[in-house]
Amino acid sequence: MFTGLIEHLGTVSAIHRDDGGCALTISQSAPILVDCHIGDSIAVNGACLTVVEFDIERDGGYFKIWLANETLSRTDLGDRKVGDQVNLERAMGAHVRFGGHFVQAHVDITATILKRTLDGDSLRLWFQLPEPTAERRSLLPYIIPKGYVTIDGASLTVTSVNDAERTFGVMLIQHTQQKITLAKKANGERVNIEVDMVGKYVEKSVLAALEGGGGEAMRTFVQRIVEETLVNKGILPFAPVSNDSGSM
Repeated sequence: MFTGLIEHLGTVSAIHRDDGGCALTISQSAPILVDCHIGDSIAVNGACLTVVEFDIERDGGYFKIWLANETLSRTDLGDRKVGDQVNLERAMGAHVRFGGHFVQAHVDITATILKRTLDGDSLRLWFQLPEPTAERRSLLPYIIPKGYVTIDGASLTVTSVNDAERTFGVMLIQHTQQKITLAKKANGERVNIEVDMVGKYVEKSVLAALEGGGGEAMRTFVQRIVEETLVNKGILPFAPVSNDSGSM
């Protein structure tokens, strides 16, 4: 589990590819290797990856990770080049304050940087999600204004959403611009997106209740909420009489 608060920027120093995937070596990373062990998880641009080799002294502190083809297809890590910086965060410790949001570092999909504008010292960015497919459905239901989204591993607040255009926006204050790679990426580049996992669990639970044995009870519950809302707004003069067997 991670928080989405980037700890350090590392630098890609070596890339080795084969048919099975890709090995990345990330250097200048000593600050996050002080308590590292082989097998530890580090989020690299928002993707949870396993440390297979490290040395805190060489190359400013380096570690090596392996990217399977699934990871390459889901993330922007296959686009990285030697010299690129990447966002790094260690797995969250139980003894630390929780300052971001619950991040699994399981990237859902990539989005494209659409445009950017300055707003005082802050930077506004807009992103476009790809068209949904049968294999990868739309993530827009999980992205809401003032909600949160993880972009390249950074926990950010959503400022706007346009479902019709499949776009959403965020704002980076000056401090954040200096601490993560996002402000340095160009329009047209890809970013890694992870949406709120809590929303996914809620959706799955509601769908399971509607489709399973509790479906009728759930439908009745939702209907009551809708009716009460309509009454409170003056759209209905009164709530219809319930036909539940438990009614008097």
